[in-house]
Amino acid sequence: MKTFRPEAWLPTTKKEVEARGWDYIDVILFSGDAYVDHPSFGAAVIGRTLEAMGLRVAIVPQPDWRGDYRDFKKLGIPRLFFGVSPGAMDSMINHYTANKRLRSDDAYTPDRRAGMRPDYPSIVYTKILKELYPDVPVVLGGIEASLRRLTHYDYWQDKLRPGILVDSPADLLIYGMGELPLKELITQLQAGKPFHELKDIRQTAYLADKVEKSTDDIVLFSHEECLRDKLKQAKNFRHIEEESNKYNASRILQQVGKQTIVVNPPFPPMTEAEVDASFDLPYTRLPHPKYKGKVIPAFEMIRFSVNLHRGCFGGCSFCTISAHQGKFIASRSKESILKEVKAITEMPDFKGNLSDLGGPSANMYKMRGKDQSICAKCKKPSCISPVVCRNLNADHTPLLDIYKAVDSMPGIKRSFIGSGVRYDLLLHRYDDEIVNKSAQSYTEELIARHVSGRLKVAPEHTEDNVLKMMRKPSFDQFGQFKKIFDRVNKQYGLNQQLIPYFISSHPGCTEEDMAKLAIETKKLHFQLEQVQDFTPTPMTLATEMYYTGYHPYTLEKVYTARTKEQKLAQRQFFFWYKPEFRRQITQALQKIGKKDLLNKLFGR
Repeated sequence: MKTFRPEAWLPTTKKEVEARGWDYIDVILFSGDAYVDHPSFGAAVIGRTLEAMGLRVAIVPQPDWRGDYRDFKKLGIPRLFFGVSPGAMDSMINHYTANKRLRSDDAYTPDRRAGMRPDYPSIVYTKILKELYPDVPVVLGGIEASLRRLTHYDYWQDKLRPGILVDSPADLLIYGMGELPLKELITQLQAGKPFHELKDIRQTAYLADKVEKSTDDIVLFSHEECLRDKLKQAKNFRHIEEESNKYNASRILQQVGKQTIVVNPPFPPMTEAEVDASFDLPYTRLPHPKYKGKVIPAFEMIRFSVNLHRGCFGGCSFCTISAHQGKFIASRSKESILKEVKAITEMPDFKGNLSDLGGPSANMYKMRGKDQSICAKCKKPSCISPVVCRNLNADHTPLLDIYKAVDSMPGIKRSFIGSGVRYDLLLHRYDDEIVNKSAQSYTEELIARHVSGRLKVAPEHTEDNVLKMMRKPSFDQFGQFKKIFDRVNKQYGLNQQLIPYFISSHPGCTEEDMAKLAIETKKLHFQLEQVQDFTPTPMTLATEMYYTGYHPYTLEKVYTARTKEQKLAQRQFFFWYKPEFRRQITQALQKIGKKDLLNKLFGR
């Protein structure tokens, strides 16, 4: 079992800094999460990336933003800049349920303790730092910055908010995965360029008083215009989503008051060597020793898991991945993956079972366009909706090779797949018969050897009109996959469960659609567990439909359940089998004149 000395972690206190003999720090990072030195935690990735460039980096996890601000003062002033991240989740999703109730725990905090970060830490932390050190640059990053970089709807305030740089006095915003823009930022600073002149770095955004427009720029409707006209906000979103999913994107400009938010285009997808370089950094893969004896649930969930790639080309309308990671898959090398698996086998308490060999979607490893010149011109947010792109090479062979190599390693008993599986990629008939065979082989391998009792998949709904809004495949495909799942279970003498995820109150979904969902899942003998009410998160297609009432691509009006009563009326259909819901459901169907559905659901 491998052990680490305390200095193996990046320093978090003045005492730890002094123990290293440092008389200055180059960059001080403030994070809303506990410090877990693992590649799944953004602050650790950024800290290790900067460290690899020869910089002295310290992390202040979950600083106390109340009182005398001592956590913001304890390490002094960095030589280059402060970095601010709210954590691995948008703070408002972390804090509140879909019904806007305050959560009682926080998975990214030791012992689930709530109240260890403020709402909108990106704004709160930065304001404190600027109050204390007005001349020191602040760089904002993380998921909250990515999703709020331009005018966006905030569900918890129930209003349209300007790009986060208007409220957060940060000097520069990095969106998406931060390694490449950070490296360029450091390179330019080390070359002697003043911070206030850093205006050309890809994947960054800043607030400007004056901007020289280029003919290639995309100029959005201003924040003020969007406040007055929801249709203009819907039109803006299409540009934002398309530019987030292009090889060669344009710069985006949006006026807010007398200033302009400038969003530089993203970097091209990371190469295999660049992804490897990030995952191969010297992480301990463990929480900082200061948390000894305390459980951090988010860490426990991924403790014995390995992320194989970044990006997802599913383009689901309710998902934020395309806004943060993009649709192009950036995969690690086999060598890098096996190196990490070996490190896991040396971790304390490892019993031989990997909880996940996955990614944003479990089965997209190494997948890309067959003709990259076609991908270079494409601006579609999904490669598989409404149909699977004929240019997509969906060969599952490289992934099967990874599974085989991992399972043959000393110390590994079983490797499970905990990430969501795209069964539409497995069921599609491709022109290349080799690809078809690889999908069939993968499906059997997955079900027979890599399910830890329950396989989770996400059909999300049963009705085609709702699934179209979600950019999800027909529910018929779930039925096909379930038949295969049951057959393989019987063939191998297994008793595994297929657990489907569903969403209520998604834009385009009505009470009638939910009643039909209940009927369809009843036919399959499901009593649903994994369900959720749609939560509007910034910078997703579904959220734009929810707020504006329009589909940004067709500009057609879309019905959405918005009130608490409307949302609860939809959610109750998940639980049709519970006696306490029968009366309410009966009254709801009678009210909308759907007694025929009532008979199908309750067998009258």
